[in-house]
Amino acid sequence: MSALRGSARLFSRARPLLNRSLSTQTAAHVSRSLKPLILGSALVGYGVYKYMNTEQTVGLFPAVSAAGVPESQPSVYSQGKNHALYLWIYVKPEANAKEVAKAVAKLQKYVDQVTDPKMRDEEDEIWAGVGFGPNFYKQIGGKPKEDYNYPHRKGNLGEMPSSGGDVFIHAKCNTPSKLFELAQVVMKNMPANSVESFEDVYSFVYKNGRDLSGFIDGTENAADEESRQNIAVDKETGGSYVITQKWIHDLQVIDKEKDKTLESWVGRSRPDSTELSRKSITSHVARMTGGNSWQQAKPVEIVRQSMPFGSLSSEAGLFFIGYAASPMNFEFMLDRMVGARDDSNCDDIMRLSKNIKGTYWYFPGADELKKFA
Repeated sequence: MSALRGSARLFSRARPLLNRSLSTQTAAHVSRSLKPLILGSALVGYGVYKYMNTEQTVGLFPAVSAAGVPESQPSVYSQGKNHALYLWIYVKPEANAKEVAKAVAKLQKYVDQVTDPKMRDEEDEIWAGVGFGPNFYKQIGGKPKEDYNYPHRKGNLGEMPSSGGDVFIHAKCNTPSKLFELAQVVMKNMPANSVESFEDVYSFVYKNGRDLSGFIDGTENAADEESRQNIAVDKETGGSYVITQKWIHDLQVIDKEKDKTLESWVGRSRPDSTELSRKSITSHVARMTGGNSWQQAKPVEIVRQSMPFGSLSSEAGLFFIGYAASPMNFEFMLDRMVGARDDSNCDDIMRLSKNIKGTYWYFPGADELKKFA
């Protein structure tokens, strides 16, 4: 789905020029100095650049933070992989919150346990991060700069329920079994009898970066590292606010509707994601930009990391996840989707997909996270 205007740039995959560990993150100067020519269409943050005057390609890695900005967790603004894990955890009210935080703050240790830092390569390396719900974060002594409570929203095309949650882990890898193994290790290391319930969702690349609706996902997500960091990261802490939503697509509606109808709902052409010059004020593009003018300037941006998930026998759709330096960026977009900000118009994307779960999280900067370990 092109929800909230998608996720990130997708391009063809290639082998890395650099072999370095996740924790050191030393490839930043390479990606900045080679001046890439961006090719192809988009998907959540998985990509490759093809450079001018050469046929050589490089794999993209989480990079060192810009000068003066504290280090972020590896999942925050790194490019994507072929697969992702979204692990949504609810902690029992009587559980020792600080012991839970201590356990999950060792996430990088678990990543290294799943894939040996000395042996990993582009295929099995994992980029992961952990975030906390607002109530849980306060319980463990966290002091977020901004309120990030997620309100329930309702419009004439559907609802956006507030689902809550205490701990959320986002991990990316080209090898799906490694993500399953990571989820096993995390849950095994949670304090005894501390988990009330959890959901682990595993996503995948579909048709070279398309959503299950057939539209290219993430057409205008920032592709270069510096822009992604500027959008996603609080410059004082290295932390990031995160939105997660689970969307279930109506595949029958998608299958039976004409392309012209679906394109009018999205505001883009289905084959190549070209923005429609004339589109409804209720189209997804118009809702996200604040108007239906052609190429209207976006008032807010986020770094999208969304990917398709599911199976035909149960449910399938888009797991939407986005990072931003402020939760206010999400507030604008969600209000526009349900007509709660400046008009009563709802987002036509809700005609083909239903939001069943959602909340906000705070992913502390690397130094912030170490304090809980």
